[in-house]
Amino acid sequence: MSFKPKVALSNDFLLQLAKLPAKVHTKVMKWAIQFQADPKSTGINYENINGARDPNLKSVRIDGDWRGIVFKPSAGDVYVLLYVDHHDDAYRWGENRKLTINPVTGAMQMLTFESVTQQVPEEAPSTKAAVAEGVVEDSVATVAPTLFGEMEDRDLMSLGVPQELLGFVRSIASEDELDAKQAQLPMEAYEGLFLVAAGDTVSQVLNARETRVDKVIDTQDFAAALATPESQSRFVMVSDDESMTAILNAPLAQWRVFLHPTQKKLTVGDRSGPVRVLGGAGTGKTVLAMHRAKWLAENRTEANQKVLVTTFTKNLAADIEQNLRTLCSSETFAKLEVRNLDAWVNAFMRSRKLEHRIVYDRKQDAAHQAWQAALAVKDSALDLPDNFYESELEQVVLAQGITTLDQYRTARRTGRGVILSRAKRDAIWPVFEEYRGQLASRKLKEVDDAYREVADVLNAEAQSSKPLYSAIVADETQDLGPQALRLLRALVPAGPNDLFFVGDGHQRIYSRNKAAMSRCGIDIRGRAKKLYLNYRTTDEIRRQAVALLEGCEIDDLDDGRDETKRYKSLSHGPVPTVVNVEGIEAAATHAIEFVRQWSAAQGDGGPLSFCVIASSEKSRDAMAGLMQAAGLRCIAITAQSNHADARDVVHLATMHRAKGLEFDCVIVVAPKGYLGIPEETETQRKLLYVALTRAKRGAMLLKLG
Repeated sequence: MSFKPKVALSNDFLLQLAKLPAKVHTKVMKWAIQFQADPKSTGINYENINGARDPNLKSVRIDGDWRGIVFKPSAGDVYVLLYVDHHDDAYRWGENRKLTINPVTGAMQMLTFESVTQQVPEEAPSTKAAVAEGVVEDSVATVAPTLFGEMEDRDLMSLGVPQELLGFVRSIASEDELDAKQAQLPMEAYEGLFLVAAGDTVSQVLNARETRVDKVIDTQDFAAALATPESQSRFVMVSDDESMTAILNAPLAQWRVFLHPTQKKLTVGDRSGPVRVLGGAGTGKTVLAMHRAKWLAENRTEANQKVLVTTFTKNLAADIEQNLRTLCSSETFAKLEVRNLDAWVNAFMRSRKLEHRIVYDRKQDAAHQAWQAALAVKDSALDLPDNFYESELEQVVLAQGITTLDQYRTARRTGRGVILSRAKRDAIWPVFEEYRGQLASRKLKEVDDAYREVADVLNAEAQSSKPLYSAIVADETQDLGPQALRLLRALVPAGPNDLFFVGDGHQRIYSRNKAAMSRCGIDIRGRAKKLYLNYRTTDEIRRQAVALLEGCEIDDLDDGRDETKRYKSLSHGPVPTVVNVEGIEAAATHAIEFVRQWSAAQGDGGPLSFCVIASSEKSRDAMAGLMQAAGLRCIAITAQSNHADARDVVHLATMHRAKGLEFDCVIVVAPKGYLGIPEETETQRKLLYVALTRAKRGAMLLKLG
């Protein structure tokens, strides 16, 4: 019985394909589909590449000028489309590459060779070093201290360092040098090395990755190598014409096809209970959440159930839904429900004929009247300001789900500042009781109270009804308060694969109450993970954004602390421009110039996406008017409409509405008080962090005077 050969596409092939002129793109697609159907066809003329480092790399004619570079095995049945370019450029690319398998991890890795001539002193032994996915250099042994010089070969290779690269890695003397050589390393190797440099042990890195290095590796078995998460971050297997066509026709969005190995391992497989994944801005948390939801829908969800994918804001939920439609088949998408949590609660209340409306703003007329009526019954002898009662309501009563005086008497009030005796608590409680009574008379309900009551209903019905969902995946978890987490816990029974959370305490801009998962019935012990690599934002922008949070205490969503020293960006670019401006007109002038300069520098590389991010709708609209008057097309991102994918326009958004989105370039307009320490609040600084980290390539921060 004959088996059809396996065909894979490399990340480099798809990146190069996206750059081709339309006519050539069509030819390459037609050729690739024919190649996938039968790579052993007599019609495919494999040509040797003179001087090639890897004899298994062949050139294949596409037309008179264009050539594909293919891995054609001397043994085995795995063929890989590696690259496509003009004749001479393709041959040059193929001459200096070698496809190899890491003998410890089993990952398939592409090495690049480039000879560098150096003067080698007679007494210094020379070492030949190879650079994976970068440049191979001839280097010289040195007696200077190095970061990894004392590490065993096997430990380095277990982190993802190719065998040919060991000498090169041992020559790295500093973290700055490691960062400078990042592009020359496989992604997993760079990540592992910087974590070791930051103080982690090799065992800690491997445990976090869930990587096993105790297997015997056949370095000629490319089919087995393709099955590793590390390989799948660079290569994708295509099994038929339909899957090949779908990948080649889709707009280039690497996250749909390639995942970092750490992400891949978190998206698949069974988990014994709730999982929490932390990651800074741009580390791919939302991508991870979507792929996890897809896997759960395809593998662990019965026909009459769904996976609930939820988040805090309506805009982000809409964006996730749109991307899941692209990522999933229609059959898989039918097993998913994407909805922000407020919308879900409102729908549930309507389904139960509950007439109460939820209060989102206590300053609205009816809610404001209820609150003023409650304050009228306060005990004047206590001499406590009105804002004390409001913060006590939010941070203690609502956050902890307190409904009785007895519960309030024993409630935790850590960090509240004012110590309350039992007598004082007895005197304060009538204000909260009156407020709830006033809301009830108006058929209103606080958000946290609505969450708590819905959770109570679900818990009461848990024994008599089948769960609504097979699993829940929650994005932006840091913005979900304690009652929201308790509601999610009530929505799905505890057990394998039940809850999957991603979040980042640096980006908490909504929830005023830090929610510890363990206090909400969610046990993540042994299932708490972190993502470190930033795929979106340049390191220069990331550093500028992180500096805004200096002095802020960042939590890990479970009564612990998070830190930023291990977060790294994979790309580099110009340092963000910071300008002091007087008035919105001056801000608009700088923004217009920024857009025009970046657009001109882009040339024929396709349009860039821009977003002006302001602190308020008033500032957003003022900037839009001034920029439109200068001839730029502008479009606002609002609660009702998310036009983030529109091209050839300047997007405008508030800092809250920009959350979860990304653009090539961002201009942040910060009013006075946002950057003048100590005037700004911690939330304002986090808003600026969120706004700046929406940028992929360039950023400008305009400080209004």
